[in-house]
Amino acid sequence: MKKTFIGLLLGATALLGTQALAETTLTIATVNNNDMIVMQKLSKDFEQKNPDIKLNWVILEENVLRQKVTTDIATQGGQYDIMTIGMFETPLWGEKGWLSEFSNIPADYKLDDVLKSVRDGLSIDGKLYALPFYAESQMTFYRKDLFDKAGIQMPDQPTWEQIGQFAEKITDKDKDIYGVCLRGKPGWGENMGQIGPVVNSYGGRWFDMEWKPQLDTAPWKEGVSTYVDLLKKYGPPGAASNGYNETLALFASGKCGMWVDATVAAGMLSDPKLSQVSDKLGYAHPPVGKFNKGNHYLWSWALAVPASTKNGDAAKKFIYWATSQDYIKLVAQANGWAAVPPGTRTSTYETPEYISAAPFAKLTLETIQTANPTDATQDKVPYRGISYVGIPEFQSFGTAVGQKMSAVIAGKQSVDEALKESQALVARAMKQAGYPKK
Repeated sequence: MKKTFIGLLLGATALLGTQALAETTLTIATVNNNDMIVMQKLSKDFEQKNPDIKLNWVILEENVLRQKVTTDIATQGGQYDIMTIGMFETPLWGEKGWLSEFSNIPADYKLDDVLKSVRDGLSIDGKLYALPFYAESQMTFYRKDLFDKAGIQMPDQPTWEQIGQFAEKITDKDKDIYGVCLRGKPGWGENMGQIGPVVNSYGGRWFDMEWKPQLDTAPWKEGVSTYVDLLKKYGPPGAASNGYNETLALFASGKCGMWVDATVAAGMLSDPKLSQVSDKLGYAHPPVGKFNKGNHYLWSWALAVPASTKNGDAAKKFIYWATSQDYIKLVAQANGWAAVPPGTRTSTYETPEYISAAPFAKLTLETIQTANPTDATQDKVPYRGISYVGIPEFQSFGTAVGQKMSAVIAGKQSVDEALKESQALVARAMKQAGYPKK
């Protein structure tokens, strides 16, 4: 009897010990982009070093992620301990007190190594509310083999007019090769994230200084018409439903001659295990319309801790790991230097192995450093942002306008009809929200 009791006691003690080791579970909401899939795979390293913390991953498509984390944080639902958000949400949510501030950051994290423009984009009133997993701007990807075959040369700084001329010469639909691929999938961060800079470069803006919508103006018509015409003439079938990941897959499989999109794609496209065109890639600046101001955005997918979590310290410990210099080295060891998360740290761009492995590195850094969210339009505006308008209401009306643009790409509406309806719906949304605010 005594032995049985002692056995039960030892068993219970062992069980309690096991529970103590697994006392904290962090639920991480993130986007289904390649770099985040890599983070999930490599997170075993974090769990081994922190046996008292377990990770529960919720990996979602971009539009779904935005919807779920916005709902959760606005209702203080507490469903997630770590959220993947960006430069649009972070300042807005930080100002509302919805996010936990990153203060007293450990010295060995080397915060000063994080690019200042990226830090500033994730801050409000000098307080930092997220740390960048990767940062990006835009570039023009193109197939050098197709350009050589057509006897044409991509300039370092192309115009949208030249993109159209090149697309005509390299499109070969019989061979399933399309001159240009661009996002058509509706969403404020999907197709509108790409169309916004095009409109900027034709002199457009979302609002004037009195918060009156400007979507029915000539610059919007010119910018949207340029984008839509390219896809209709030289784009792949079903472009209206293609977002970042779908277009990335098309380019990686050799079906696109050119693609204007996020600089972060360069790492995956240069990996021969993931890309059929890794040895055929060329890189150029993002195109301009009539002006070079606001023609490329600044964005970061960053990791933040909602104020509602009860596991704030553990959540920040994970974020320090996932956004550190050591994590970048871990990715380099696993997948090669070209695959490391780009755009966040000065030290990455001072690493000879990275510069050697990543011919796109210099251009990525240049576009990130020259994107200016506070001066992205020809005429003055009352908002901050290049590919978005930095107000809470933009999530809703930006996606609604994206749906109109997708309908145009699909041939269901004309540009004029879509812009007229977009003007009306944005005006209605702003009136309901009480703009202009005193």
